[in-house]
Amino acid sequence: MGNCHTVGPNEALVVSGGCCGSDNKQYIYGGWAWAWWCISDTQRLSLEIMTLQPRCEDVETAEGVALTVTGVAQVKIMTERELLAVACEQFLGKNVQDIKNVVLQTLEGHLRSILGTLTVEQIYQDRDQFAKLVREVAAPDVGRMGIEILSFTIKDVYDKVSYLSSLGKTQIAVVQRDADIGVAEAERDAGIREAECKKEMLDVKFRADTKVADSKRAFEMQKAAFTQEINMKSAEAQLAYELQGAKEQQKIRQEEIEIEVVQRRRQIDVEEKEIVRMDKELIATVRLPAEAEAHRMQEIAEGEK
Repeated sequence: MGNCHTVGPNEALVVSGGCCGSDNKQYIYGGWAWAWWCISDTQRLSLEIMTLQPRCEDVETAEGVALTVTGVAQVKIMTERELLAVACEQFLGKNVQDIKNVVLQTLEGHLRSILGTLTVEQIYQDRDQFAKLVREVAAPDVGRMGIEILSFTIKDVYDKVSYLSSLGKTQIAVVQRDADIGVAEAERDAGIREAECKKEMLDVKFRADTKVADSKRAFEMQKAAFTQEINMKSAEAQLAYELQGAKEQQKIRQEEIEIEVVQRRRQIDVEEKEIVRMDKELIATVRLPAEAEAHRMQEIAEGEK
């Protein structure tokens, strides 16, 4: 008989032994395995991330300056079957602290050896590159233990002879000098840019004023042309009105003359008829009585004769 053993994803279960003297091992994580009583052995190995703080005190750099460097590393046991088997061969049966001590000593050894090849400026100014170099150098060694370096960063760098503070003061002075130069150059560039902006503003204002003046002149010219055209049309209309009025007056005068002519003709006709009437009246009242009287007198005379 036996037992069924389960394990979470943060642990590896190693089942060794079995029936018929089998030396095969089962490596289980995040699953289950069957173990026989008495003839099977089960052991567990943590797969959780382990945080290490490697520290190297008073390690001389390439320039002979003693530095103390502390870092922070995150490591864990790899879960590939071959690498997990390697890690089990070396760490199975040990607690997490023992594993951390082994990996920590390895990292500190590589950290110490790399410190001796770099200058203080390289370590202080480019910590990321320094940490990357340590990680790349140490990765093969801890990899042969079945350990993976997830991350490695430099936490602190200091010395006991104030070399870094002097370097920092120098760097601060350089930065302040560069800052002063940058401020002066910025003010100079700002003044130049301000002058350019003012010039551009004046140019834009001049062009805008010129466009306004051109538009105003064009408007006045167009207005004068419209006024001239309106005056011409008005004069033409006035002349046409006066000409039409003259024509109408001429027609009226002609009709008046025709009326006067007709009236004159009628008056002449009346006068002629009046003359004829008067002639007839004279003949009737004067001539005929005169002739009758003369004839009478002649007859009388002849009678008397």
